[in-house]
Amino acid sequence: MKLSHLCLLGVLAVATSVASAQSIWKWRDRDGHLMVSDRPPPADIPEKSILQRPNGPRMMATSDEAAAAPSTPASAGLDKELEARKRKMLQDQAAEKQEKLAQAAAAKERASAQKLENCQRARNQLTMLQSGVRVARPNAQGEREYLDDKGRAAEIARTQQLISANCN
Repeated sequence: MKLSHLCLLGVLAVATSVASAQSIWKWRDRDGHLMVSDRPPPADIPEKSILQRPNGPRMMATSDEAAAAPSTPASAGLDKELEARKRKMLQDQAAEKQEKLAQAAAAKERASAQKLENCQRARNQLTMLQSGVRVARPNAQGEREYLDDKGRAAEIARTQQLISANCN
């Protein structure tokens, strides 16, 4: 009976020491002194200065290792997911920007084509007006009215203005 009590007492002692060791925090303060406590370090202590947490030992990694590996596996999954979302958002923004640029280029092309067509029509009109052919247009009552020399000169001046505006 005494042997079983002794074994039970030994097991409890080991369990207590393990439990107490698991709640130990170790870190280096700003002066480089090693601090050990059962409470977490102050908020102004950087993450790289924490050497051990209650959930197990954590050795201080070099700056290259710290940059290369995330601190916990759970955060690694979140970081990858966050990076994937960020990458997708940037790709969507780039695609949207490309689409807007393509639409702007297409609108500019249509405007240029329209301007070229207006130029060609104005030049054809000017050629016809200068040829001396009789030109008729409908008046307010819908009747055909022929241009006299004064009307022809006014129409030639207006057509030349159109040409100067559209034919650069």
